[in-house]
Amino acid sequence: MSTTAPWDDLVAAALLGTERRTPPVTPRPGQEAPAALLDAAALSTVRRRAGLRPAAARPIPSPAPEDPRPPLPPAARSRLAMLLAGRSAPGGGRRSAPDLTELLPQWLTMANQHGYRAPEALLPALLDAARARTDLRPEALTLGGPRVLWLARLNPGWKFALRGGGAGRATAPAETTAAGAASGEAAEAAGAPGPQAADAATDPAATAASAADDPTAPDSPAVPAEIQRQWEDGLFAERVSLLAAVRHRDPELGLALLGGTWSTERAEDRLMFLDSLRDELSPSDEPFLEQALADRSRNVRSTATELLSALPGSALASRMAERSRACVALAAGVIAVEAPTECDSGMQRDGVVAKPPSGRGERAWWFGQLVEATPLERWSEWFGGRGAAEIVALPVADGWQADLQAAWCRAAVRQRNVEWSRALLGAPSAPPTDAPAPGASGLGATGGIGAAGGAAPPAAASWRDPAKLLSALPPGERAEWVADFIAAHGLSDAFRLLGVCAVPWAEPLGRAVVDALDIARDAGSYPWSFSGVMGLAERCLDPDQADRLEVLTAIPDEPADGSPGAGGYWSEAFQRLVGTLRLRAAMRRELEPPRTTATGPAPSP
Repeated sequence: MSTTAPWDDLVAAALLGTERRTPPVTPRPGQEAPAALLDAAALSTVRRRAGLRPAAARPIPSPAPEDPRPPLPPAARSRLAMLLAGRSAPGGGRRSAPDLTELLPQWLTMANQHGYRAPEALLPALLDAARARTDLRPEALTLGGPRVLWLARLNPGWKFALRGGGAGRATAPAETTAAGAASGEAAEAAGAPGPQAADAATDPAATAASAADDPTAPDSPAVPAEIQRQWEDGLFAERVSLLAAVRHRDPELGLALLGGTWSTERAEDRLMFLDSLRDELSPSDEPFLEQALADRSRNVRSTATELLSALPGSALASRMAERSRACVALAAGVIAVEAPTECDSGMQRDGVVAKPPSGRGERAWWFGQLVEATPLERWSEWFGGRGAAEIVALPVADGWQADLQAAWCRAAVRQRNVEWSRALLGAPSAPPTDAPAPGASGLGATGGIGAAGGAAPPAAASWRDPAKLLSALPPGERAEWVADFIAAHGLSDAFRLLGVCAVPWAEPLGRAVVDALDIARDAGSYPWSFSGVMGLAERCLDPDQADRLEVLTAIPDEPADGSPGAGGYWSEAFQRLVGTLRLRAAMRRELEPPRTTATGPAPSP
């Protein structure tokens, strides 16, 4: 038998089959061709392995950095292992069992609020979970701390951790909502260490960047050498974390740090760095943001415009206000609108997008961008000192009400203005009605002349986004508004509203949701129509309400006109709700720091 056949020829014969291609080997007497081919392949494999030269030894990785945060209590450590092991199990095979997949994000948030670090043995599983689910990444990377980044460098499958900005957050989120801190793949293309020279931009950091080198620059802080070294040599996630931490302690120093390398950063990195200024935004950031309006990246310019318009005292806000003032007038108690006839270079430099989306008129599109960037306080000055509720109630001529109030809604959300958000929301009991979308009538649609005499203003508007407006209200008022909305309209239109309410839900809101579910059960419908709200209730109801809800787990009497078997399905749904609430209560207890006594730590429950 010949054993010197090339490996590629042996593979080709195996793939095509010995009947279609004769193997390049000589069989032994009585041996069939397939057996001879396999023998030759085995001998060739041994020969190839024996002749393989050993590769050069890889350098030993540097030791993992220290993490000074306290470890998890033993019970919480076991709970994390269980959640990670069961993250893909849909409730353990029983419809009434809690879904561990949905509890892991909440557990991570609570653990980070206590300032714990993840157990070293669970870091690989934590990274695998974060790789599979982008919504886990900010909290998972924060819990993992510096060691999770060290570990991610050793496995290409975890490289997402080196590109995201979640690790090492300077502060915990002030409020948790049902929607969560949804964290997508925002920095998926930004993974190279250090500043990049690709796509060099027109230097939008002239004020901040030159201040570090120009001795005549006013009061520019000097960046310490160690911080500068970490900034220039760090991976993207480390740089985002460093910038957030420095700005939290000294906003001007953080701005100087960013300005020093801004012109050499990639466009996607500039966008992420600029967006990170949102949390600590202050008037001192205005010069930097003004220069960013000249950036070559449209997304960077758009973000700079949004941040500047969130500063009511900024020069951009004043320029936008002057343009809006020229477009709007109040005469005889009616608002008249004369939208701009062109989008000049000054407007475009201030972030106004010249080309409207499909179906929108140019003038309505430009007008809306001007109004949403105008400080809302100016409207009270222009309209005789009226409050927000009075201004919103004013009639608008020629069918411009939808465009104007839609822009006011965006401005209220951007500027976090409680008074205007409250006025634009209106009463929760008011029934929603269909109204023309912005630009659907009059000048708003075509840019031409509106209907003579004006169009009747809509009682409510389809362009209004209550969920976004609610996010600007205090948590308590937000919960009361949604509770009243559910009491008036039921759960069918409440899903998005519930998503912006603080967790755990306040008592009025939790009671309204449970009462609405109870009413739906008594009506004899199946619970599947309310599966989304039921899932939110499992994650957002106060866990202390579990005992009070136990009575709902009983199978009710089915109404004569009800769906067959619906009572049993509702019983399973409420059993799962109560079980999940009790599990969440146990998770919360397990994360509490151990109590200390005169003789040492108290025993764990």
